[in-house]
Amino acid sequence: MSKNNSIDINKIRTYSVYKRKSKVLIDDFSRPSKKDISFGRFFNSLPNILAASNLRNIVDAVVSAKKDKRPVIFMMGAHVIKCGLSPLIIDLMQRGVVTAVALNGAGVIHDTEIAMIGSTSEDVDEAIKDGSFGMAEETATFINGAINWGFINGLGIGQAVGTKINESGFPFKRFSILSAGARLDIPVTVHVAIGTDIIHQHPSCNGEALGEGSLVDFKNYVNSVSRLTKGGVVINFGSAVILPEVFLKALSISRNLGYKVKGFTTANFDMFFHYRPKQNILTRPVSLGGKGYNIIGHHEIMIPLLYQAIAERL
Repeated sequence: MSKNNSIDINKIRTYSVYKRKSKVLIDDFSRPSKKDISFGRFFNSLPNILAASNLRNIVDAVVSAKKDKRPVIFMMGAHVIKCGLSPLIIDLMQRGVVTAVALNGAGVIHDTEIAMIGSTSEDVDEAIKDGSFGMAEETATFINGAINWGFINGLGIGQAVGTKINESGFPFKRFSILSAGARLDIPVTVHVAIGTDIIHQHPSCNGEALGEGSLVDFKNYVNSVSRLTKGGVVINFGSAVILPEVFLKALSISRNLGYKVKGFTTANFDMFFHYRPKQNILTRPVSLGGKGYNIIGHHEIMIPLLYQAIAERL
């Protein structure tokens, strides 16, 4: 018969649970709400734990930045526009909360189509079968024409397209973030990866104008990032690759040129947690001081929640 080699747990050391430091306290629990309460009371009733606590901290940072006249930069993939959230972004721009917006190339397409016809987002599954995907004439002609005009006049893509939307007779331009940027003199920059957007597959696309326009916008974006002194905020909504990479390069340039860009808040909102936002939004940029927060959830739920919480505090 083999010898018993089990551990004798009778000798373990214990301590009083009353003396232990615990991370979850009943003071932080959520509180039941009554019928017809205000949004502010509802928001305050959320548990002060994990993501709900992080969301509160993001709201605090944005509101403080507004009061202290610090930059608040929104970076967003096109899905934010496709989820019908442009009016909320525009309202924060008009209130002077959002001081700069960065879009990927697809954001320009959906923003322009919304302004032009009040709808966007074709059925790719069907259109790809016969090669008609992305072949809308008016979309490409207008956007590429605006980019070409901007190239001649030394403008970035965001300002060029926004200006041309404002000059157009589009019936729904009040829903355009690009239009709002040009009208309010708030930089809306566009960061393009050539070949990723439907306007690139049209004869009206001018590679020289496209590249130069995006480079002008990158420099404009660097200028916004260089102002992220203590108390500024950067939030990335749904861009998994392009905008996190653009942000990291803009931050490096700013510091290389001697700007003391540190002590700011970053946040990433998306349905999944990706590598580049983790490294390039939440970790590396705030290594000299500051804080990064990650919020997982659908844009059509989380952004209205963030917006209303900010609006209640203004």
